[in-house]
Amino acid sequence: MGVRQSSPTEQEILRPLWKVHILHHANEGPVVGNWLLEELREHGYRVSPGTLYPSLGRMVRIGWLAQRRDRRYRITTAGRQALAEVRTRLQELLCEVIGKR
Repeated sequence: MGVRQSSPTEQEILRPLWKVHILHHANEGPVVGNWLLEELREHGYRVSPGTLYPSLGRMVRIGWLAQRRDRRYRITTAGRQALAEVRTRLQELLCEVIGKR
């Protein structure tokens, strides 16, 4: 069985969106990687551990998340600021795309 290639839509548009989901849930409380995998899959994102964990590591290096000793990830002040900015921009985009103001 071969490895399925991600579509351009998945790679270029949807993958960045699931990072917003991670920030959102980490803002609600500390999260663990396995739970995030299941949560993202429930929303239709095709995420493997080999994709998720390096992304979580980048989000830690950027400063959006901090990893605790118990391997849970929590949002940081910078992560809350990023989430607030993304929410604002997504609301603006949604209004444009669906044509409502």
